[in-house]
Amino acid sequence: MIRLGFLGTGWIGRSRMEAMLDTGKAVAAAICDPSEEMAARAKKLAPLALETESLEAMLALDLDGVVIATPSALHAGQCIQAFEAGTSVFCQKPLGRNAAEVQAVLEAARTANRLLGVDLSYRHTAAMRAIRERIRAGELGDVFAADLTFHNAYGPQSAWFWDPKLSGGGCLIDLGVHLVDLALWMFDFPDVTVARATLLRDGRRLRVREVEDFATGELVLANGVTVRIACSWNLNAGSDAVIDATFYGTAGGARMRNENGSFFDFSAELLKGRDSVSIAAPPDDWGGRAAAEWVAKLAAGERFSGSTAGLLESARVLDRLYASARNEAVDHSSEPAARPGDRLVQPQDRARPHEIDARRAQRSREPEHGAAPAGN
Repeated sequence: MIRLGFLGTGWIGRSRMEAMLDTGKAVAAAICDPSEEMAARAKKLAPLALETESLEAMLALDLDGVVIATPSALHAGQCIQAFEAGTSVFCQKPLGRNAAEVQAVLEAARTANRLLGVDLSYRHTAAMRAIRERIRAGELGDVFAADLTFHNAYGPQSAWFWDPKLSGGGCLIDLGVHLVDLALWMFDFPDVTVARATLLRDGRRLRVREVEDFATGELVLANGVTVRIACSWNLNAGSDAVIDATFYGTAGGARMRNENGSFFDFSAELLKGRDSVSIAAPPDDWGGRAAAEWVAKLAAGERFSGSTAGLLESARVLDRLYASARNEAVDHSSEPAARPGDRLVQPQDRARPHEIDARRAQRSREPEHGAAPAGN
């Protein structure tokens, strides 16, 4: 039985805890959350878990793995700290606020030879997996275009989401990270030859020290696929959410979409001219699959080689999209990896308790605090 520590036990942290414990291969040995209310809720799931005051105290318990569900600015530093202590990690997305932070985490995981998992949960929906199988089987012919959308009629309730220093960006890094990941994962992470984006706030161009609430982007992949993405917070969408991923090929198309505006129910269909055929439909309990898969790998003794693929590739694309919106160039070849004390967030940069109201952050139909749609 593997022993896990849970750092951050809000809605998403408890959801992943439940999925991991349900595998029968893991126990919650420790929990840590600055909110007494969130910690108390986690204790109901794991009454024998030890409450710790810090990640340092948690790592001193010689755990097999740590599950991180904290604000984005803390992810990279906390992951690196866990790896340097010899502990495997499952982290909410984004793994880092930029590619430098992601690279630093990967280097730490590789050096420690410990398993890294990231909660890119849409890869694990039956709908997306069905589409990937059809594309790999050649049923769509040569895929030449894809459109991916994630519009959220709600906005984040936690203050740190709106602080670029803490979040790394707005809806693009929060929701668009899933779209970029899915587009690249679908084709086994090809090179991206073009990446450009437009970022808006309240319907206008983004200003300095703001994060975007509406973003569009275009990617051209080295395999010839043109990808368009769009994502938003607080959009007048007419439903809770609009989530869609459509792929077009010379012999047919395939589409995944959410049902009736749901954050949780997805269907998939093959498209041929004006006809469509269902290939996946609800119910599908997909939210905890990434977490359960990580537990299974950890229990089987997997090390760094079994870690989540494509993390650095997606992070670099997000960097390029943000840079293009600022009309800047990003040179990855000369950019040093971030290390603790460098560009990684320091403890004093964390949002204060009055800025992160845990009670407001737990509305069950808000994806950023609910199931997998966003992670923290």
